Amino acid sequence: MVLFWISVLAFSILLYVLLDGVDLGVGMLFGLARDEDRRRQMMGSVAPVWDGNETWLIVSGVVLWGAFPIVYATLFSAFYLPLIFMLAGLILRGVAFEFRERALHFRIVWGLAFCGGSLLAAFMQGVMVGALVEGLPVSHGAYAGSDFSWLSPFAVLCGVGLCLGYSLLGACWLVRKCVGETQSWAYPLIARLSAVLGMLLVLVFVLALALNLRVMQRWLERPYLFVFPVIGVVAAIVLSLSVRRRHVRAPGYAVAATFVAAFATFAITFWPYMVPFSITVDQAAAPHASLAFMFWGEGLFVLPLMLIYTIIGYRVFRSSDGTNSSQY
Repeated sequence: MVLFWISVLAFSILLYVLLDGVDLGVGMLFGLARDEDRRRQMMGSVAPVWDGNETWLIVSGVVLWGAFPIVYATLFSAFYLPLIFMLAGLILRGVAFEFRERALHFRIVWGLAFCGGSLLAAFMQGVMVGALVEGLPVSHGAYAGSDFSWLSPFAVLCGVGLCLGYSLLGACWLVRKCVGETQSWAYPLIARLSAVLGMLLVLVFVLALALNLRVMQRWLERPYLFVFPVIGVVAAIVLSLSVRRRHVRAPGYAVAATFVAAFATFAITFWPYMVPFSITVDQAAAPHASLAFMFWGEGLFVLPLMLIYTIIGYRVFRSSDGTNSSQY
């Protein structure tokens, strides 16, 4: 039962990153658009799905709270401030999404809020991932750091990296869902974002070596982990070729494969720890009775229904693009 819930948690987090990462990426790229028609296409391309994508973040939080309460308590204690900022960014993005088109005099303000909220949410997610990789101060299963122990140069670099990664997902989405000048504008963005992200990843790796992070020792202990960087390199080559040949779907698949490889690297590197080198999966798991009770409700009915809803939603709107939405 523990393995089932850790699998559900991993799946829901990965699905959130891939789906809402697109929305956040489009929101950040929205700040670079200078043409109103382009902005309408960008917002229209994510209009049918953006709010549904966020539900997977709620699923992750609920599973963490019910199945792994110690980890829930530790992470929320450590990341109290970045979680508040992240939620504020998501709320600001959602409000701006609905209000921008209806605003008569403050459209530019809501446009900035849409872009800024997306940027804030993505950056804080990356910072929290970076802080986990670097290591949190945990004592006797409880967070032992200060309100700002999560903040470090390494975590900030990870925050910037996730912003670039989400922007890359967003650019690939625009290539697939938009037409005309918006699509042509997105292709060179993919190439530029890929180059900058590649350089940043090298910088993060060098900083990890300089800080002698414990995570680097795990790579020496588990050399099979190097298969995931190889997958990332292959995906980068596919991305470059697909952009040159102006493919529509291949860039998105290549970037998604890179995210999956990165997520798998993160999960396998720290296994069996949920809070790296402090709290293991078995230590964090709720009693078997609680896990079984959750299974008969959320596991057996809610999660499958949400997955079916997501699949149907994307299938129904698979042919739509930003030009089909008069609202945005």
